[in-house]
Parts: sequence; C-alpha cells; structure tokens
Amino acid sequence: MGRAVHDTTPIRDRSIVGAARQAPRGHDDPPTTVRHRVRTPQRSYRPLVWLLVLLTGAPLMASADDRGWGYLIEKLVADGVNRESVVQTFQDPRIDRFTGLVFSPQRPREPRAWYRRFLRPRSVAAARRCRDRYRDEFDSAARQHGVPASVLTAILFVESSCGGNTGSHIVLTRLARLAMANAPDNLQYVLDSYADATGSLSPALARQIRERAEELERTFYPEVRAVFTIAERADVAPLDLRGSSAGAFGFPQFLPTSYLAYGIDADGDGRVSLNDPADAIVSCGYYFAQHGWRSGLSRAERRSVIWQYNHSDAYVDTILNLAVRIDGRPATIPVMAKKQPPRRRPKKHATTTAAKPLGKPVTTARRDLAGTVQSR
Repeated sequence: MGRAVHDTTPIRDRSIVGAARQAPRGHDDPPTTVRHRVRTPQRSYRPLVWLLVLLTGAPLMASADDRGWGYLIEKLVADGVNRESVVQTFQDPRIDRFTGLVFSPQRPREPRAWYRRFLRPRSVAAARRCRDRYRDEFDSAARQHGVPASVLTAILFVESSCGGNTGSHIVLTRLARLAMANAPDNLQYVLDSYADATGSLSPALARQIRERAEELERTFYPEVRAVFTIAERADVAPLDLRGSSAGAFGFPQFLPTSYLAYGIDADGDGRVSLNDPADAIVSCGYYFAQHGWRSGLSRAERRSVIWQYNHSDAYVDTILNLAVRIDGRPATIPVMAKKQPPRRRPKKHATTTAAKPLGKPVTTARRDLAGTVQSR
C-alpha cells in the first residue's frame, strides 16, 4: 500500500494544488446556498475585540487591517499557524473582504432533480468509458480496499466527470467564509437579518441560528486549518489550492481534512496528488474502507457508508444506481419517479387544457456548501 499523506514527510510538490484554469465543464460547480450580504452589521463587537487584544497582549498586526477576517486570523494563530503566513494570505487581493454571511437556520436538502441526468444513457456510457480508461487503477483499488470498481467509478464520475471538472476556484475562499459563520459580528448580523420589523426574534429561532452557526464553524474551521497544513507540506501558498466552489478538490473532490487523512501515494512517486488518477482512485477506495465498506454489505449498509461521503439521499441513490448500470446489470435500486402535477377535474361545460409543470427542470447537479457537504 502506498504512503498515507498524514505522516510528517514533506510532500514538496506543486501538482496537488490543481491547475489554475477553468476545467472542462462536466457538470456545474456546486454553489453555496448561503446569502452574502454587503451591508454593515447593525451592531459591532469590534470595540470588545480591541479590548481583548489589549488585555491579552496579542499582537495588533492582524487587527490593524484584517479586512473583516480578524476572528478567523486569531483563531488560526492560536491554533499554531504562523501569524505572518495567515495575515499575508487574508490580505491577498484574491480574497475579498469579509462583509457578512447570512445562512439558513436549517440544513438544506438536495433535490433529486439535481442528479437525474447522471442516470441517463449518455451519462452511463460516459461513466463506462471512465471505468475502461482507468481499469487498472480501479481494479487495484478494489483489490486493496474491497470497494467495487463500479462504485468508485460512479463516485468519480458524479464528483468531477472522472477528473474532467475538478474546479478552478480558490479552495480557501469558500471554506473560510463558512468558517466565519459563528464570528461574534457575523452571528449578530444574522440574528438581526432574521428579526422582524420591530427588531424582535423568537427565542426558538435565535437558538436555531446559534446552533447552526456553531455547526458551520465546527465543520469548516478544520478545513481552513487543513489548507494551511497542506500548503506547508507541499511548499505552496495556501491560495494555490484550487478546486470546486464547495471547497473540495481532485478527482474524488475531497475536502482538505480528508486529503490529509486518506490521501494515498498509490504509484510510489513520493507525492500524493488527487489530480493523479492512481492516487485519487486508491485514496477514494481507502476512504470508503475506513468508513466501513466491506464485502457482503446489505443495500442499507452500503447506503450508510456512502452517506458519510455526502449527507444526501439523492446523492447516495444516484451512486448506487449508476454503479449498477456501469456493471451492465438491470437496476435493482428504484429511482424515485418525477412527480407530476395533480390533474384538475374539468368544470361542467368548460374547455380543459393540460396542466403545465411549474418552472423548468433543474438539469445540473449542485452541492450545498453549508448543508450537505459535511464529512469528506
């Protein structure tokens, strides 16, 4: 088995960061469902932040011009990241000033319509070509980790069109914004945004917003910290890591913590690159093996393992269905049929016309940043 990247050996290779170009469009990069506002929060805690800096004796460099990222900068520095590197990164003009992030109090659910196109004959044929193109790599991963080649193919095809669309966004930007959800200024900003015209907010909704902010910080701050770890090991700048608008990268669209935990140097060239098919496919197999995949799993158990990759029933069912079709077998896992609008009973002596569906069908797969992408 290849060397896991979570050891302390420096990577010293720029190939892990991905090409800084627009990748071929296999499917749209998933957008975030959070709303970015540009107005100034109604209430500011900045005087308290300054008082805390003075009382603790913390350096003033980050606060002097933190461009709104002060909360995250100080958190990273307290977590052991070099202050100069952190400040330089968030002062880079490629990262916009942080001016507030309003998010949904509830975790959104992915509609099945986002994934329907992956099960169409043309997509299934393309997925089979992916399987054939990297047959040796898929077979090797299946032997090592016990995950069927068809399942790994389905994952890579849905995630990045088999490496054709790994994304060209700066990974840190997307993750950092969500990691700021629970910053005091931003949390108050969100609470104010959901208040009614009189400034009132129900205790239940306020509690829900606070819990959601804490969840987003718990989920995405470790990913921001991992970006700096990857950059240090690979001897690249944190902003050089490129991927999707969801903050994931490579063929399997791993988040940074998963790269550190499950990345494997499959071809033994001394580096771990999720843009390299051999490394990416074996790393994906290793991820699933570590999350409970083994031979003889029931359908429910397989769903449970894939759910850990993406908390979406629509996604899980798509992967399992596509894997069956890649193998060329009849689908045994039912696909939820598209709901039809209810028929209206015609009025007496009235001329009736067929009911039209409301809106246009969604034909591109998207991923919710603040909700369903959680554990990869």
